[in-house]
Amino acid sequence: MARRSGRPSVTDVFGFLAPGKGKKVEYIELIYDLIFVYLIGRNNALLEVESGFFTGRMYLTYVLSSLIVLQIWYMSAVLINRYGSNGVLDHVFLFINMYLLYYLGRGIRPDGEGMYGFLTAWGLIILNLAVQYAIRLVRARRGGAVTIWEQMHLQYHLIHHLIQAAVIFAAIPLYRFSGRVFPLAAVIFGFGALILTEQFDRLVPVDFEHLTERVMLYVVFTFGEMIVAIAGYFSGGFSPSTLYFSLFAFLIVVGLFLSYGYLYNHVIDRERITTGTVYMLIHIGLIFALSNITIGLEFMREPAVTSDLKTIYLIVAFVGSFVFMFRICGYAKESCRAGRALHGWIILFCAAFALAAWLLRGSPWAGIAAAAAFVFAVFAAVVLRWRRGAAEEA
Repeated sequence: MARRSGRPSVTDVFGFLAPGKGKKVEYIELIYDLIFVYLIGRNNALLEVESGFFTGRMYLTYVLSSLIVLQIWYMSAVLINRYGSNGVLDHVFLFINMYLLYYLGRGIRPDGEGMYGFLTAWGLIILNLAVQYAIRLVRARRGGAVTIWEQMHLQYHLIHHLIQAAVIFAAIPLYRFSGRVFPLAAVIFGFGALILTEQFDRLVPVDFEHLTERVMLYVVFTFGEMIVAIAGYFSGGFSPSTLYFSLFAFLIVVGLFLSYGYLYNHVIDRERITTGTVYMLIHIGLIFALSNITIGLEFMREPAVTSDLKTIYLIVAFVGSFVFMFRICGYAKESCRAGRALHGWIILFCAAFALAAWLLRGSPWAGIAAAAAFVFAVFAAVVLRWRRGAAEEA
């Protein structure tokens, strides 16, 4: 998609992006994604400490709510990637969904209030996406400019979205009578249909350069929420404790950001032909893990939070984030493939961090330092591996 001359691109705004030749993320997509910053914050606020930690029911609500938000973003991003034209209709449909997402976010509450609005907004958002597929399918059949395979692809996704919308709307009366907060069937159906039809989606590959840029921006917004969360470390008067914890919390965020930025900028092959399904699902796991790190950092120096549970939670979140981050290396350039040596070092670092965090669980001072050391050790391993690969290629 051509840009108007003189117009700054996303590459100009975010410095570590490498210039590309494919479709670019438009301003309307950036504005649309900003609403998800609000939703990330609403989801993270679901977890409140009760009797030393949050309850299992509370965490399940958080997980399902996060998956619903990420699923909406996934479906919107893929639709725009394959069929978006930055036209008037694209803008109208995106703004409608933005407005509905406010109501969805308003319904994300630990007490379940506003659930009718949440379910209604969710169903209407999916229906909105279905209408967009229907319009493109009608145009494709009338114009005859696309292949029969593309028409089949449009028809499949139209049916998929209509079924999911029907399941969501059916959950509204069920919620009224049973009190169940989330229609789990709709979440499972949505992701299941996406996973099981990756081969079908090969009929219409994504613009991978555009998709990686769009995904990266969502990850950046997730880091933005993390930066806001650690602002609590700077509260209160100046003291050695404030300086120590705020510095190490900031270093953890920086180290995680640099690791992902390095992979995105130097390792990922953004010119490959793919459906993008697995790449997006990996990032859903990564974004979820990063959100859990954000929550864990908020809990780290809270004496009211049980140290054993808090430590286990942080270990799983940190290790999980790097597991998903290195799954992205499946999309690496040939010279940047992660070999056994790098995997061995990462496993060693993860094991050492888990052991150190558990042994030091009684001391937040030592625990946060161990987390920062772990993050930068992994980052150093990534940089060294890429430089070695670049040198061999040269």
